[in-house]
Amino acid sequence: MKDKRNEILARQLIEYSCDMKKGEILYLEIKGKETLELGKEIIRIATECGVTPFWFYSDESLTRHWIGNANEDQLKTQAELHLDLMKRADAYMGLRGSDNPFDLADIDQKKIELHNQIFYKPVHLEERVKRTRWVVLRYPNNAMAQLAETSQEQFENFYYDVCCLDYGRMSEAQNGLVKLMAQTDKVEIKGPGTDLTFSIKDIPIVKCDGTRNIPDGEVYTAPVRDSINGVITYNTPSLYQGTVFNKISFTFESGKIVKASAEAHSEKLNKILDTDPGARFVGEFAIGVNPFIMHPMKDTLFDEKIAGSFHLTPGQCYDEAPNGNDSTIHWDLVLIQREDYGGGEIWFDGKLIRKNGIFTDDKMEKAFSAENLRSREL
Repeated sequence: MKDKRNEILARQLIEYSCDMKKGEILYLEIKGKETLELGKEIIRIATECGVTPFWFYSDESLTRHWIGNANEDQLKTQAELHLDLMKRADAYMGLRGSDNPFDLADIDQKKIELHNQIFYKPVHLEERVKRTRWVVLRYPNNAMAQLAETSQEQFENFYYDVCCLDYGRMSEAQNGLVKLMAQTDKVEIKGPGTDLTFSIKDIPIVKCDGTRNIPDGEVYTAPVRDSINGVITYNTPSLYQGTVFNKISFTFESGKIVKASAEAHSEKLNKILDTDPGARFVGEFAIGVNPFIMHPMKDTLFDEKIAGSFHLTPGQCYDEAPNGNDSTIHWDLVLIQREDYGGGEIWFDGKLIRKNGIFTDDKMEKAFSAENLRSREL
């Protein structure tokens, strides 16, 4: 049965997120069987709008056989094919809904790193992210509902509230936070197991308002690369490369992670951070502001937008907010500072701007409320 909400979301992705025009080319990647209904709507509406879509199907159950067996020459050949397609496209859309997010858990870490270096970095980090209009989203399948520890029906309702919010209003709401961050030099973050300082002086501030990720709702920059000092303890689980990491803690000295631990898998954590020299430095600092996402669900695309959260990301910086850090890793790790998660504070140049996940500026807090941002179409 068709879900009317898929049509609303597909139009939003084509007309707002990717701003597609007649005569343009859309590169559509579909992952997971249950994403096909939304994929059909995207192809239909794009075609009706005069856009030419190219699409292909994939998921981790297929990818595991490729990464696990491909040699370096084969990886290069596939990268060349996809790079040519990405260069031809005016926009990329990644629709992701894998049946089993753990399908890569037993693949040799070195093979994953080789794939990231030869395929993912040139095709996605360098071509797609830097030179193409793009948007990436998850689809509310049962695997996601299980990670969120809820029923699929309840999760679907949550998903459409989150993904179909009024991103035009969110964009307006983010302007005040962008202005505040642009005026800031020193950032201090305090909370349970966290006492951190760094500078964001002269690093551009970027708002994420539905034109890159769906769901969206963050404002990001990057720390001055060598300015971070102190300790941070994340309170949100992270599913990364097939492993769930809990209670990750980093100690920083002059920007570098000199000590890293987790509740489990500390050895694997440090291997990831040793992927290349840039993996132990931070490439992004972002504040999450989506009022419809309140709890972690082991999916970065959602968790990094949680209201009252921020993320501090080991690895590659973005070109839009460069701090000079280069890495094949970009790992968004989230700390929720709302009172129900232990609380915490963010200070800008000695002024408290957010306490226990609530902005101290009442006007800003109201602008990011669910009442203000709820979709008028649902």
